[in-house]
Amino acid sequence: MLARLPPPPAWHRELVSHGVTGTNGKTSTVGLLAAALGTLARPVASVTTLGSFLDDVELPAPRTHAGVLQSLNEGRLRGGKHAVLEMTSEALAVGYAQAWPCQGAIFTNLSHDHLDAHRSPEHYLASKAQLFMALPPGGYAVLNGCDASSALLAEVLPAGVRLLHYGVASRGEPLSPLDLEAVEVRLGFWGSAAKLRSNLAGMPEHLSLRAIGHEHVENALAALCGAILAGAEPQAAALAIEQAAPRPGRFEVHGTGPHVVIDFAHSPDALARILGSARALCQGALWLVFGAGGKRDKDKRLGMGQAASRADHVILTCDNCRDEDPRDICAALLAGLVGHAHTAVELDRERAIREAIGQAGPEDVIVVAGRGPERELDLGSRRIPLVDADVAEAALRAR
Repeated sequence: MLARLPPPPAWHRELVSHGVTGTNGKTSTVGLLAAALGTLARPVASVTTLGSFLDDVELPAPRTHAGVLQSLNEGRLRGGKHAVLEMTSEALAVGYAQAWPCQGAIFTNLSHDHLDAHRSPEHYLASKAQLFMALPPGGYAVLNGCDASSALLAEVLPAGVRLLHYGVASRGEPLSPLDLEAVEVRLGFWGSAAKLRSNLAGMPEHLSLRAIGHEHVENALAALCGAILAGAEPQAAALAIEQAAPRPGRFEVHGTGPHVVIDFAHSPDALARILGSARALCQGALWLVFGAGGKRDKDKRLGMGQAASRADHVILTCDNCRDEDPRDICAALLAGLVGHAHTAVELDRERAIREAIGQAGPEDVIVVAGRGPERELDLGSRRIPLVDADVAEAALRAR
């Protein structure tokens, strides 16, 4: 169990470790930071909820603490100097910042999620703060200057920790002076582009990404700040970030008419942002197929329903219902969709995706949210093989 983690092995000092925490964007930011740190030394070991990697190659390591150590040590043995880890609030709450100390820490954002695992929003933030409180003198912190929680994290930084703030206007007005800012963001099905404003020397004027969405521009700025504080040359780090492939299931686009977007969004904030990005690209109607996980943070379901109301057509369905009745979950989501003119319920997730694609027009965009690249649907007593992207591709071929 995480609560009984041993102290770090002595060889951990041979790696410079970078932790990424926040509600949304952790996995993508880890990938971008690892790509940028590759300009300093390869391979870069990284660990996320998707698995463990050396550069872009996934390692066959178990998803346990022992598996994490195995992956990080593999990077070290192959000559790697850097490791990037996705730090969840649950892990940090039981001492992961001590079990694997980091020299750098990045905060993406904070919004309603995982309160089933935490006593309160305050405990949720305090858990994430452990990563920053454990930083050593000479370490670094990168904070989202447009997120109110960053001010509290800045207060708990130990003396001697270097600090940079980044921000994108779509999250709101800056609450701290920004060291790196995207002042203009353009989206297309080709990716994202931003004009940069910075007080950091050598920073490029523009940044283009293969990933789509304002939130991915945020992730890129966070990763770029972290890489620079780790010693990377700004232009080289930016180029590596531009060339990095998006993580699977993060605004993953299929088809051309209509476009289908597969995304992992499963919190009110993430859902609202993915729909905002999809709306910016949509020439017709915006569809949403989604549900909410069973036995997890029931209080966020009202907010998810409210976020879903941004779509023109909504189909509620099962999303890892576990052993909770999916009809009860959909009823809670419907409470946030009161008055929405085009809402339907189809509990069979595969059928719901097919129905949305079958009914959509060629200029429409269909967002299938909640599961991203997951390969099994968790129904409690049984697990059904189901990949949203595979269902979407089959439905698009059948149009």
